[in-house]
Amino acid sequence: MTENTTSNKINSYQKQENKDEMKKQIISFVLMIAFTVIAFAAVGTEFLDGMFVVPLLFVMAVVQVIFQFFYFMHLKDKGHQIAAGIIFGGFWVTFLVILALGVITWW
Repeated sequence: MTENTTSNKINSYQKQENKDEMKKQIISFVLMIAFTVIAFAAVGTEFLDGMFVVPLLFVMAVVQVIFQFFYFMHLKDKGHQIAAGIIFGGFWVTFLVILALGVITWW
């Protein structure tokens, strides 16, 4: 009897965890769609000056990349530290290369 009760508690806990995870993924998906609509609206309309549109697009792109990595590629979960290290190491190398090219160009 206690084994069945423990199994039911584990199952209900797992169902709640799955429900919470799905809720987070849906919220992040809706936010990414909203960012995409805002980006199209910022480019398609002449409401904002071009000087403000480009930084806005870069910021929204970075936020979408973060959502993609953490929620849809599950880098926030346990066991994905090696993949996260490789991806963030790639970002670091890319940043350094762009910085070096910028310094060489403007020197």
